[in-house]
This record gives sequence, structure tokens and C-alpha cells, in this order.
Amino acid sequence: MSETVRTQLRVRASELEGRGWLNTGGKSLDLESLRGKIVLLDFWTFCCINCLHVLDELRPLEEKYSDVLVTVGVHSPKFEHEADPVALASAVERYEIHHPVLDDPELATWKAYTARAWPTLVVIDPEGYIVAHLSGEGHAGGLGVLLEELVAEHEAKGTLHRGNGPYVAPEPTSGTLRFPGKATQLGNGNYLVVDSGHHRLVELRPDFETVDRLIGSGTKGHADGAGDVAQFNEPQGVAVLPAELATAVGYDVVVADTVNHRLRGVDLGTGEVRTVAGNGIQRLLDAGPARVTESGTGEWSEPRVEHHDGGPADFAADAVDVGVLGLGTGVSLSSPWDVAWSEKLQRVVIAMAGTHQIFAFEPKSGEVSILAGSGLEGLLDGPAEEAWFAQPSGLVIDQDQNIWVADSETSALRRLVVGDSGVTVETAIGKGLFDFGFRDGEAAEARLQHPLGVTVLPDGSIAIADTYNGAVRRYDPTSTNVSTLARGLAEPSDVVVVTHEDGEPLLVVVESNKHQLVLVPIPKEAQQVDEGASQTHRPKSPVAPGHLELTVRFTAPTGQKLDDRWGDPTQLKISSTPPELLVSGGGTSVGLLRTLELSSDVLEGVLHITARAAACDGPETEDGEIPDHAACHLYQQDWGIPVVLEADGDSELVLDLRGMD
Repeated sequence: MSETVRTQLRVRASELEGRGWLNTGGKSLDLESLRGKIVLLDFWTFCCINCLHVLDELRPLEEKYSDVLVTVGVHSPKFEHEADPVALASAVERYEIHHPVLDDPELATWKAYTARAWPTLVVIDPEGYIVAHLSGEGHAGGLGVLLEELVAEHEAKGTLHRGNGPYVAPEPTSGTLRFPGKATQLGNGNYLVVDSGHHRLVELRPDFETVDRLIGSGTKGHADGAGDVAQFNEPQGVAVLPAELATAVGYDVVVADTVNHRLRGVDLGTGEVRTVAGNGIQRLLDAGPARVTESGTGEWSEPRVEHHDGGPADFAADAVDVGVLGLGTGVSLSSPWDVAWSEKLQRVVIAMAGTHQIFAFEPKSGEVSILAGSGLEGLLDGPAEEAWFAQPSGLVIDQDQNIWVADSETSALRRLVVGDSGVTVETAIGKGLFDFGFRDGEAAEARLQHPLGVTVLPDGSIAIADTYNGAVRRYDPTSTNVSTLARGLAEPSDVVVVTHEDGEPLLVVVESNKHQLVLVPIPKEAQQVDEGASQTHRPKSPVAPGHLELTVRFTAPTGQKLDDRWGDPTQLKISSTPPELLVSGGGTSVGLLRTLELSSDVLEGVLHITARAAACDGPETEDGEIPDHAACHLYQQDWGIPVVLEADGDSELVLDLRGMD
């Protein structure tokens, strides 16, 4: 493994620079104070689902190597709101981060370590030299091997110092609720709140204070059973099933149990919790339903996290096949964030944040299917199987049975038009991965910032929990106008329409960072806001017009071999925003080398690059071939690289799929 992960040059690590530190008891850290420890820098931003996955991947390593390993989270924000130190402190508490965090709002340390993507991992040895530089998630196994090697090497040299690290736990700030996610009103007038930070459900009376009951033990984990022993792990979304269906299947609500990568069913009569979909294995990439070739060889359906006996990776299709994946607990999910019942589809619609797709679940049969999304991250409209999403996090079904989606990473409001002949994806508000802001007016120019929740207002317009703007916004599909209903909220994560006792409709807003629910009136005339449009404060890579030589480096981990039995097992898929940026070199083809031609007429844009490689386990046979029935893996990394075209810019771009420097 070390040959794959470790760098070949002895490069001294750059100093850690930023605005301040969290989880250190007020103390500032530097590399000199960490000398003798193995330091793992985790470049993250709290909006990013992949970064949240990595936090969970690293927890077992941090526990196992607690006396020799110091993880330092380097928070390098994408959105403007994420540069707020109060918001960052809340995120560190929300995600139970038990290591020091450097606040890097100006991306000083990000630039010093040449990070190009969230998340990026950098390993520094006890003598202060960089030994690994990795992008993306899924590296825990390789890091475990590398840590064993570094411990043995530096213990022998006398340069390893065992003992406690610099982490100091902060004081908790929450009360009855802790970073609540979504909420829904029950037939008895109470509210069922997903108490994400306490890993449970809370039934609150209409006063928002009196607790009628708790469902879930409050301990992070996965366990079915009675309400007082069942366990969740950072659940987020909840949907109530129709009464007749609930009677038939034996549970009343479906919960998106996000970090467990499962859907849970809850019987509101007994409090009993059961797992209804998801096997708990994270689905990192979706290549569509499993298929069988004429030879009978099974093709890939669960790359990276599922293993298959033999068979090549299927690189033939650009888009995911929208269709059935499997049944219930036999299917892998990835961070389901919200759920909603569709009467027209007779299914629970799922915002599958981790794979940037919309899934569906049929409660009676347990059938799980892909409803929309190719699995590629970005903003692209069109037929369901070709559309791109970016961390969809909120859902609501309107009176026409179309599906509205809060597409958080593109700061967009999307709509799935559900027709008799299929599903089409449209964008109501939003421009792309790196564009956001706070602007009312015509939808084409309006801007949101990382919205997480949506609901339908009585007049058919859409209310949006505009989370990072601390606001509730309104989109009118008739006029295509965007207005502001309320602001000054602390990361609102959901909105629910209710009718007050006087008959007036009101909005219940889940104010996540204040750990509460609040009521907001629905005024006849909304505020008008224009604080401008923004772009992610991420440095653009200067590149020269004309030919750009792209190289993606990949080496199979120790114990694996590139699966070249059916040809080249690597692939690049490349496109750009705007499309005119890329004169040639776009599209999908095998290989990890590509010559792109960039237009001299476009000043800046984003290169969208997806790299894949297939490798199989097991020792090689005497003839060097992969053994029959070897377990195979598909590795993938997506990049959205902002570029600015300059005459003296780079003519080469080198990326790492598995971190070879």
C-alpha cells in the first residue's frame, strides 16, 4: 500500500495558517508542537457530503492510533456562510468532530498544500515531511496500512512520541433538541421532529416545548426494536405514509437515517423501529442496475463499496440506467437526506445526497429504484437519466404531483416533472456548483445559498429553507419571481406549512443552529432583497488557451491489479461550463490521459472531470493473471476545477485518483 499512497520526494510540510483554532481549548497549534506525531490534515468544508463521509471513515483510525495520530481538520470554506466562525463552531459540534480544527477562511493552508478538491487528505510524518496526498473518500484502508508502516519506521528511528493529542472538547450548547433536521405535522396536531444531533425522533406538542415522547435511545448506532432501545445515526428526513398503506406495511413514517445509509420505518402506535431499505454499506458510485452480458458475466453495479466475483467494469454508458436496483435491505444507499411520499408514483421519493441522485422506494414490495440523476455532480437539466444533481437535500410534492428539490451544492431549486411517459428535470433557481448569493427578483438572476428544505405554500408557490443565507425564500412558478419571507434565522433546515387556530396559514421553520422550531407568518407581500451574486472563494487555476495536457495518476493498491482482461480498465469523462470553453477533448473514453483544447474566446469557466479505474484483489497467478472469482473494485473521483484563461497559464493539469505524487 505504501507504494500507492506515499510520495516519492521528501517535501517539508508547510506551516498551518488560518484565523484560529477550535477544539484546542483556545490554544494555537503549529507543526513544531506536533513533531513526533503522525499528522493527518483533512481539508474539508461543512457543506460537503463527501467531507462528512470522510469524517466517519477516519473515526476508527483516530481511535485505534489515538496515541500517535493527530488529525487536524483544515476547514477551507466553499460558501460565504461557511467562513462565519460561529457557523463553523456549530458544524464542529454538530458533526461530533473530536480533533483540532483550523479555521482557514482565506484558504491560506489550502493553497499551501495545493488542494484541488474537497475532501483532500495529507499525511505528515513525525519528522515533518509530507508522505501522502489523497483526494476524495474511500482511503481509510490504505491509510491504515500507511500508519502501521510509519509507526514501525519512526519507532525504530526514535522519532515517534506516544501520548495524548491536543484535542480539547468544547462545551455543548443544545437543549431538548440538538441540530434538528426535518419535521412534519402529525394527525394529532403534534410535530414529529428529526432530532439529528441526538440521533432520535422527538414528538413535540404545538407549543414546541412539551415533549410527548422520544423514539430512539439517543445513542448513535443502528438497532431495530422498541422505541427506547432503537438507534439512529444522524437521521435527517421524515415522511408520513397514507393511512391505508401504513396499515398494510406495519409502519406509519419513513425516516432517512442518513449516516447509517438506511431508511427506517416507525410504528407511531408502538414506537417500534425497523429497517426497511439499505444494508448499511455506503453506495459511493452508481453505475446503474446490474446487467448480464451474453457470456453470463456479471457487470458492475456497486463499485468501490460492493465486491463482485470477476467481470469487467462497465464503462459503456455515459448516464446511469434509471430503474430498479433491488429490494429493501439488499440495496446499498448513500446518505439519504430527505424523503417524501408521492401519490402519483405510489412510492417514497428519496433525496440521495451521497450519490447526487433521486431514488424511490415502494413500501409494499421493498423495491428500490433510481428515479433521476446520472450520479455526476453538477447542474444539468433534461431527461431523468441524464440530469445532474449536487447533494439534493430537501423534497416536496406539489398539487400536480411534480417533485421539488432543494439541490444544496448548486444552491438551486429543481423540479422533477413527472409525466406519463417519464420524468424530466428542470431548474427554477440556480446556475451551477460555484454560484450562489442572496438576491430576489426574476428567477434567472435570483440566488440562494445552500438550501436544505422546501414546502408548497397554499397558493402553489414554493417556500425554501435558504439555509446558509439564514432565510426563508419564496418562488412563484407563475411569475418566476423570487422573494424573501423571513431572514435572520440560524441555518433553517426545513419549512412546514400549518394552519393556525385562527385559520391563518403559518410556516414552521426548523432553526437548526438554535436547536428549535419557530413560527413565521406568510405575508401577502414579501421583502425584496438584492445583496448580489457570489462565487465560491476558491482560487481559479490559470490555464493557457489552446492545448491542455490532462494526466490523472492512478496506481492500484498493494494486493490489487488493474483489471485489463477486457481492455483498458480506466476512463475519463470530461465536460465544461460553459460548454464553449472546451473546443475539443470532451466526452467519455478509456485511458487517463487526454489532450484538451480550450477556447481563446472564453475568459473563465469550470472543467468537469470524472476519472475511473477498475482493479481486482488477490495475489497474481504464476502467469501474472488475475485469479478467477477475484473481488473487483471500481475507483472514481469527480473534480469541478474553476479555471481562468491566461496567455502564460499552465498547459498541463495533473490530478490524482489515488494520490501518487
